[in-house]
Amino acid sequence: MTPKINLLYNSPLEQFEIIYYFPFYNTLGYNLSINNATVFLLLSATVAFFFSYISYYENSIIPNRWQFIFESLYGVVLSMVVENIGQKGEKYVPLVVTLFFLLLSCNLIGMVPYAFTVTSHIAFTFGLAFSLYVGINIIGIRTHGINFLSVFLPKGVPFFIIPLLVVIEVISYGIKVFTLAIRLFANMTSGHTLLKIIASFGWKMASAGGFIAILQIIPLVILFGLTGLELGIAILQAYVFALLSCIYLNDVLDMH
Repeated sequence: MTPKINLLYNSPLEQFEIIYYFPFYNTLGYNLSINNATVFLLLSATVAFFFSYISYYENSIIPNRWQFIFESLYGVVLSMVVENIGQKGEKYVPLVVTLFFLLLSCNLIGMVPYAFTVTSHIAFTFGLAFSLYVGINIIGIRTHGINFLSVFLPKGVPFFIIPLLVVIEVISYGIKVFTLAIRLFANMTSGHTLLKIIASFGWKMASAGGFIAILQIIPLVILFGLTGLELGIAILQAYVFALLSCIYLNDVLDMH
C-alpha cells in the first residue's frame, strides 16, 4: 500500500495557514473564532499605537530617537497628502497616517521569524481596500451630491460614444479596489514564499553533510540579501497603499 504524501509538509505556503486558537463557531449565527490573523492584527495595531505613544511620552524640542523616527515618518505622510490632495486634504491626514502605520506595523511584524503576516491574506487586504473604497465614495457623494456621477463621464465627450465610455469608466473605477488589495497581498505573499524556499534549500544542504553542507553559504548569502530587500518592500508597500489612497481620494474631491 502506497503511503499518502502530505503535500503541505515543509511547504513554503504553510506559513500562511490560518490557525484557530479559540474556536467560537455559530456564535449568534457568526463565526467569532480567534485565529492567528486576529491575534497578529491586534498586535500590529497595539505596536503602532505604542510606537506613537512612546514617541511623545517625553515630548521635547530636541527629539529623542523615537520621536525623531515618528516625526520623520509623519512628515513623509503629511507631504504625501499635501502633494496629492492639497490643503483640502489636511483633514484626512489622521486617516492616512493611521493607515500607513497600521500596514507598516503588519508588514514589519510579519518579517519576524515564526510570526504571521496579516497582509499576506487577500481577505484582509481586500476588506481593508473595500472599506476604504466605500468611505472614499461616501466622501465624494457628500462633497458633490448628485454631481458625483459625473466622475464616470468626462467633459466634452461626443454623444455617440457616451454609453461605451461610461461602461469603461465604471469598470476602471471599480478596479481600483482590486488594485489596492492585490498589490499589497501579492508582494507580501511572493516575498515571504521566496524567503521560505531559499531558507528550506539552505537547511536541506546543511542536513546533507559533507561538501554539500559547505555550499549552504550560498543560499544563506542570498537569503540575507533577500531579507533586506523584503524589508524594503514591507516599508514600500505600506507607503504605496497610503499613496494610492490619497490619489483615489483626490479623484473624488477634484473630479474631471
